[in-house]
Amino acid sequence: MRRNKNMGALFSKKNKEVFSTPLGLNNPVTVQVLGICSALAVTAKLEPAIVMGLSVTVITAFSNVVISLLRKTIPNRIRIIVQLVVVAALVTIVSEILKAFAYDVSVQLSVYVGLIITNCILMGRLEAFAMQNGPWESFLDGVGNGLGYAKILVIVAFFRELLGSGTLLGFNILNYEPLQKIGYVNNGLMLMPPMALILCACIIWYQRARHKELQEK
Repeated sequence: MRRNKNMGALFSKKNKEVFSTPLGLNNPVTVQVLGICSALAVTAKLEPAIVMGLSVTVITAFSNVVISLLRKTIPNRIRIIVQLVVVAALVTIVSEILKAFAYDVSVQLSVYVGLIITNCILMGRLEAFAMQNGPWESFLDGVGNGLGYAKILVIVAFFRELLGSGTLLGFNILNYEPLQKIGYVNNGLMLMPPMALILCACIIWYQRARHKELQEK
């Protein structure tokens, strides 16, 4: 009975909202308009977009937990420095893991893994949520915001790689002779950074058209 009660508290309605809201109505990219730079830079291919999204999710979740555990002991004057140290340590660990097990992807991501340290989404969640809430809630918030960010990256990268290169995850999808004979040509414009911005704008338009509460009066 007590176990069921504890599980109910862990997955209460409030905690479910903390996790699910960033996936939709308060998405960090399409609603808060954060993390746009990496969305433009790493979405020409689907694989680096997935890896980048998962990296941000892991780092955001665990940095939230660490800062939440330390929040009552961190002097207010140096809280940003402490947050940066925690994030930098986690980013370094993730970067080394990528170099060891996914070197080609880490090369494609280039400096953008290191720049997670200054990612607006991550620093914003540490300051706005982890500093005021417990470890479990902060973990859910970090995972939710990370997956919300990753979702947009994956959607954008899917269309950019499919229509720009005719492939997905390196597998040939559209580069076949029958399609070429009827006039299909890969759109090189999709691989340019401006198209990522246009696709993000289309997602924002769709989301605001579907959810009237997001529309500004």
